[in-house]
Amino acid sequence: MDLNMPYDPKTNRYPYPEQTDRHYLHVKKDRGIVFDKNYPYLDRSPGFRFWDGFVRTLLYLLVFPLARIRMGLKIRGRDNLKRHRDLLSGGVVSCCNHVHMWDYIAVMCALRPRRTNILVWAPNVNGENGWMIRHTGGIPIPERGTDATMAYLRAVKGLLDGGGWLHLYPEGSMWEYYAPIRPFKRGAAYLACENGTPVLPMAFSYRRPGWIRRRIFGQIACLTLTIGEPLLPDPSLSDRDRKTDLTRRCHEAVCRLAGIEPQENPYPPVFRDSRRVDYYTEEYGVGYRGSW
Repeated sequence: MDLNMPYDPKTNRYPYPEQTDRHYLHVKKDRGIVFDKNYPYLDRSPGFRFWDGFVRTLLYLLVFPLARIRMGLKIRGRDNLKRHRDLLSGGVVSCCNHVHMWDYIAVMCALRPRRTNILVWAPNVNGENGWMIRHTGGIPIPERGTDATMAYLRAVKGLLDGGGWLHLYPEGSMWEYYAPIRPFKRGAAYLACENGTPVLPMAFSYRRPGWIRRRIFGQIACLTLTIGEPLLPDPSLSDRDRKTDLTRRCHEAVCRLAGIEPQENPYPPVFRDSRRVDYYTEEYGVGYRGSW
């Protein structure tokens, strides 16, 4: 398999940027929301909770079934949620690769009946889909201001201390149908270490679609979401080393869940390598074991 598939330089359908955490889709609308220290990162107001419940009811009745059909979604590893129920009941940071516009819907479907929240790029909350993103658990990450960052971190801490479930994409951006696992930012490990919670790795991999999906829907691939086993910070390490170690172990786990053997890659999955596009090519030894 070509690991850069399905990028086609002739059509430029998926123009992946050189920097691996950069976005190539553009938000078309700015709703003018200011994400400062006064913004309700976790909105507990009655009106918000009413619409939140309404949207989540629609997810169960309509969106989850449609998403399974549209994405050809298969979910594996849900037994890990039952096996580690006690560990996961005290708050969880989950993460996976970001490969589809709807992949968070797949994550919510896989983790049901747990109510999940997700950290999102602030411009997406300010964009045309911002209302829906918020009511499916979206928490914007403020881009400027120490006071705003502290308010956001307090909200996240309150969520995790209350046994909540927080999902994030440590690659930093969405690259549709990208097969390799890009370098991880340290956000998942940072939040897990600071709040004393496990990290639950998951991964999307691909299956070749049938004739109908290819010809009628133009579908490039069907998605499989595999849930792994939770990872805990190593208490024997210093604070900095603990977060780095957990980031590396989480990256390795996501690689294996996606069918990639991380030992075949000579470059460490750290964010300072985010400009290395050659990190992802077969020339540099990334071995894909998926079912594509």
